[in-house]
Amino acid sequence: MLYFAVRIGKVIDALPETRMGRDVAGQLVRCGTSPAPNYDEACAAESSRDFIHKLSVVLKELKESRVWIRFIIRAQLIPEQKLGDNEDEATQLCHI
Repeated sequence: MLYFAVRIGKVIDALPETRMGRDVAGQLVRCGTSPAPNYDEACAAESSRDFIHKLSVVLKELKESRVWIRFIIRAQLIPEQKLGDNEDEATQLCHI
């Protein structure tokens, strides 16, 4: 998940300096970089219930990241080929 967060950071830096680009970057920086530390927190959960809750937060953030990646593609903020496999990776992480 850490590598996903790093790649998302590169996407954020590539977004245009427009109002929309900045707004999308703000949303994506929060949801796209949080799964890694949240997963780390889940690994140190105090109970099974706590573990499940923390993993549900990870899943929620991954799904939101995937939506923002799709938005970037549809809004043509970054060419799809430059995004690499970020959308697919988010989907695969959700399935794990």
